Amino acid sequence: MSHVVTRRTVCVSALTALAAPGASARNRMVTAEQWGVAEIALSGQTDGNPFVDVALSARFVGGDCTVVANGFYDGDGTYRIRFCPPVPGEWRYTTRSNSDRLDGIDGKIAVSPPAAGNHGPVGVADTYHFAYADGTPFKQIGTTSYGWMHQTDALCALTLQTLKNAPFNKLRMAVFPNGTLDNRPVYPFVGTPHAWDTTRFNPVFFRRLETRIGQLRDLGIEADVILFHPYDEGKWGFDAMPREADERYVRYVVARLSAYRNVWWSMANEYDVFPHKTEEDFDRIFQIVQDADCYGRLRSIHHLHKMYDNNKPWVTHASIQSATLAEDAERCVVLRDVWRKPVILDEVQYEGNHDQRWAQLSGEEMVHRFWEGTVAGEYVGHSEFFEDDKHHMWLGTGGALRGISPPRLAFLRKVLEDGPAHGLDPIDQAHDRRLAGIAGAYYLLYFGKACPREWAFSLPKEKLRDGMRFTVDVLDTWNMTIASDPGVYTIKKQGQYDFADERGRAVALPGRPGIALRIKPF
Repeated sequence: MSHVVTRRTVCVSALTALAAPGASARNRMVTAEQWGVAEIALSGQTDGNPFVDVALSARFVGGDCTVVANGFYDGDGTYRIRFCPPVPGEWRYTTRSNSDRLDGIDGKIAVSPPAAGNHGPVGVADTYHFAYADGTPFKQIGTTSYGWMHQTDALCALTLQTLKNAPFNKLRMAVFPNGTLDNRPVYPFVGTPHAWDTTRFNPVFFRRLETRIGQLRDLGIEADVILFHPYDEGKWGFDAMPREADERYVRYVVARLSAYRNVWWSMANEYDVFPHKTEEDFDRIFQIVQDADCYGRLRSIHHLHKMYDNNKPWVTHASIQSATLAEDAERCVVLRDVWRKPVILDEVQYEGNHDQRWAQLSGEEMVHRFWEGTVAGEYVGHSEFFEDDKHHMWLGTGGALRGISPPRLAFLRKVLEDGPAHGLDPIDQAHDRRLAGIAGAYYLLYFGKACPREWAFSLPKEKLRDGMRFTVDVLDTWNMTIASDPGVYTIKKQGQYDFADERGRAVALPGRPGIALRIKPF
């Protein structure tokens, strides 16, 4: 069993060190950066079935911090252990194995401070939000491309180029291919469809997966890795493997990928429509991941009809599919109160022109749902479905983005990153104001589809006092403009619940949908 003997050790990054098979095993020195990947490669037995016959782990000790990480067999007689150093300095390791050739190997790792842009892994912060390990806030603007890593190298390269110029800092992606899509014919197991040898993994498949995750990391994008999905369509049988095969697969994936700092775990997409798995099965999968991942990466699960009980202790944040909640911030905010964890509306339907209703959003509606989720103190996910003549579409295969919402989501991301480091929380939840921020210090007010010509300056009473002064910026969320209102508004208590401008003034508005106000003390 993998475990960490520290308060919190979450880390990962690009592969920064490799000890080649056949090199001197003992007292070798490996180098890595903090939250990078230090890799130990060892030569071992090839007879029998090394994937199941050989157990391998290493104990890493640096100062008063200890991490125990599992290794894995990578084929051709090579065994690997990957380690994500949580702190810089000298680390020592010792391997443990039931194979004499792999047991008791000692070595050192020289860990340097993180390079520029390496903020460490993302974790939960301030109950409802996220931050990197170094404390840098993470303001999630996510997207989904389930099968992008299963496509040709050329199409994958186009996806990465698209992401480089897009606003997204998290990508949901599936490990298993989708039965309804064309996929590159490389599979996770040895064998043939419905006759897989699930005791023997295909290292070529998993090297490709980890390469794609590393490429996302290098772009500053979190990889939300979906371990199971119900879209096999009877093509391969990956959604109906026996319990022991599921566990073997999950432990192998976690051993290979958990050291990458940008990995998040999603147990499943639409877990509640699997024909061969129950909610109890996914409880068990959650616990296997929690046990196997010595770094405690973020963990969630996605539903179609029946929301999972996100109060369960192995869930770090809620991953929600809902169109109706994203249409109304007042309804949306309830999820935070129920779970007291971060909430990501990962699927609010998709921008597109598909014949299915779940992929027919206009760009305006997609942007609107992002803003509704934002002022509910939550986070939102994007995707799109515009199919080209080769049957490529962002949601399934990646490639190019064709929708018109991404530039507007980049505008939202900039607004969030310029806002409070803590993140935005709802203000005055008892009244439908579409208002979030930090009481007394920062307000973001969204008018949604309403088209007012003015707004009488008024804020809820929390943390306010007579004489405080505020300025207002008018944000056009569609045209991506910010106009500063010329006034400075001095407030005075008005009635039981509010403070208003002492002269009764109003802020002039353009009378268009999608307008927001940013209100800050002067």
